[in-house]
Amino acid sequence: MKKILMMFLLLATGTVAFTQTSDKEAVKTVLNNYKKAIEKLDTTGVVNLFVKDSKVFEQAKDEGTIGHYLEHHLGPELKDFKSFTFSDYKVDVTVTGEYAFSTETYIYTIILAKDGKEIKSQGVATSVLRKSKEGWKIVQTHSSFRKAK
Repeated sequence: MKKILMMFLLLATGTVAFTQTSDKEAVKTVLNNYKKAIEKLDTTGVVNLFVKDSKVFEQAKDEGTIGHYLEHHLGPELKDFKSFTFSDYKVDVTVTGEYAFSTETYIYTIILAKDGKEIKSQGVATSVLRKSKEGWKIVQTHSSFRKAK
């Protein structure tokens, strides 16, 4: 009986570890898809990465839902860019049940379309994601930046 119980515990532990690893990778995929859309300067489909009543915060400002943020802030802004690239990108994800918490750090470089001017900043973003039938979705995200050194 002890051997059966021990085997069950080992299998359960392995299953939990596998699930957490696959959930972490799924969360990283959602975050990476958001990052890729920004780099492509095309936010088509980005709303599908977020829950309907999401909250977006940038530089201590409440930007509303992702739909509002895309329509009134990020979307118009991307039209002024020739390119937007991320480098030195690192992401840390913690999964707890149906929620995940992430921290992303990066350097981003923007080239303006108008005059080719380069803007380089160091950024950080923290996000909360929730797992649903449709997969992992961003519930809330907050990003901030400062001039790169």
